[in-house]
Amino acid sequence: MGRIFISAGHGGVEQGGVDQGSVINGTTEAQEMILLRDQVVPELRSRGFEVLSVPDNLSLTQTILWINARATAGDVALEIHADAFSNPDVRGATAFYIANNTERKNNAELLLVALIRRLPQLPNRGAKPDTATGIGRISFCRDTTLPSLLMEVGFISNPDDRFLLQNRRRDLALGIADGLAAWSRAISGNGSSNGSDTSYAPIKINFNNRIYGEQGILVNNNAYIPIDLVDRMGINLTTATNVRRVQYQGVVYVQAIALRDYNVAVSWDNASRTVILRSNLQFCPGQIDRIAGQGSTSEVQLMMFLKANNDKALTQFPDLPKLYREEATIEGINYDVAFSQACVETNFLRFGNDLKPSQNNFGGLGDVGGTADAATFPSARLGVRAHIQQLKAYANVEPLVQEVVAPRFRFVTRGIAPLVGQLSGRWSVESDYGDRILAVVRRLYESAGLL
Repeated sequence: MGRIFISAGHGGVEQGGVDQGSVINGTTEAQEMILLRDQVVPELRSRGFEVLSVPDNLSLTQTILWINARATAGDVALEIHADAFSNPDVRGATAFYIANNTERKNNAELLLVALIRRLPQLPNRGAKPDTATGIGRISFCRDTTLPSLLMEVGFISNPDDRFLLQNRRRDLALGIADGLAAWSRAISGNGSSNGSDTSYAPIKINFNNRIYGEQGILVNNNAYIPIDLVDRMGINLTTATNVRRVQYQGVVYVQAIALRDYNVAVSWDNASRTVILRSNLQFCPGQIDRIAGQGSTSEVQLMMFLKANNDKALTQFPDLPKLYREEATIEGINYDVAFSQACVETNFLRFGNDLKPSQNNFGGLGDVGGTADAATFPSARLGVRAHIQQLKAYANVEPLVQEVVAPRFRFVTRGIAPLVGQLSGRWSVESDYGDRILAVVRRLYESAGLL
């Protein structure tokens, strides 16, 4: 039987300070997850499982290195978190898995079913690929060398979920233990391994609608492709230390899903055991992330993408995709980028974070004069226009075509941030702000079949 690694999310040192996670109503995410983990571990040990508890003072990077240094064939790893959202009504549990891994998706669903069986009052938000998260990847799922999942056991910002976390902790722990026990047995029973002496199953590679001459391999049910193909794509991974690599029978293979960060669409056809890669030079770095330019999607594609992420999004703002295409085209701004930024700022028109739908402020624009509230605009069109104008201020030094309505346009050093990543620390204090926008752009292009 393989061993079980379990990590309580947050608590370690990140960027020079202790990462407490979300702080809500006198408690912290780190504290709640440590208390929960400390009930899961003895429960699993009482059932005869060998459990390794990750030290709480490790950063995320150190946590992954700690696990990888001890991982052996048949082991599994889980990190537990609580989520938080500006809307306190949002609640429920989610399990995240590495994208395109059907087995890992089944494992995530297994853990959720076991948890909800013990605590049916907790809504099940489903198993989700890590590409559906803010920056489009979860390091714990991607960078560990063994099968791994990240579970959000509820929303600490929701009073009902917080009550369950603090008053039904034993039931939560039993549900997690049930799921981990079943997952560990499944992994050990199917011969999954990460050892170098293992024979990996071959897979086919479809690159831009043609079968590639070399085969890939499956490692822990994740597709890996030869480094030679990556070189042919013009992607330089020599400094990408976070991309998983495997040397097998004299060939270096890299984790296929990692190429998504380099604007390569990655999918999997289970019937033919084929990893499908699609690269479009139009969306190479320097193009996909350039703020000024033209969009590539249609109005219908924008509408479908928005509705897929929030089925109520178009109820109040049915013309928003049209407005972004029109206003951005007038000013020479890439409407795909602008629209994706609006999705990030408003959480796909769910708003929150002190933004209200009535403000028609889709870019999170600040006001002038030291007011505490974000800017407000009299119509959706003017709100979109202000957003586009503010982006243009950062993107280039070209004059505005239309009369200025963006309240802080004149304060921007023109042309200081032509690329999306350069908005980090300028438009938002978040260091990964640009990455979050680009993650949505990639999802948009994948949904539209452009990537």
